[in-house]
Amino acid sequence: MDYHCANTPGGTCVFTVNLADRDSDTLVRHIETLRTAMTTVRKAHPFKLLAMVVLPEHLHAIWRLPAGDANFALRWSLIKSGFSRSLPRSEAISPSRQNKGERGIWQWRYWEHQIRHPTDLERHIDYIHYNPVKHGWVKQPTDWPHSTLHAYIERGIVVTDWGRS
Repeated sequence: MDYHCANTPGGTCVFTVNLADRDSDTLVRHIETLRTAMTTVRKAHPFKLLAMVVLPEHLHAIWRLPAGDANFALRWSLIKSGFSRSLPRSEAISPSRQNKGERGIWQWRYWEHQIRHPTDLERHIDYIHYNPVKHGWVKQPTDWPHSTLHAYIERGIVVTDWGRS
């Protein structure tokens, strides 16, 4: 698999990572487990989290890796496996995954896009922060608790009523 971001040391990339069961609420039900997995990986393999939103069955994140480091895939693999190992085995597991000793929590792949300029970054941050509204989970972006939008507001990067209609 050839990911453009994986070939860009110090790159900034947007990711969409999905659960295998798109009707699940596993990510928000186990949000602290996900945070722990991410924190553990960030300590061992640093990256800067620029924006993120966690929805029930998928998440979007923008990361920047340190100069000289291009291994986004390792980080996602460790986050996904750390999260999965912390959950009870209750998901449906396909025969092909069973044969490989894999869990059935995550989709195998993820979508990624390399950020190429400041406007591209700004558009993707806005997309991430507005995503809970897009999917109908809330009426206003600030109503969704699992978003870096709240940190952006606290730091004065965006106004308190950002994204309100």
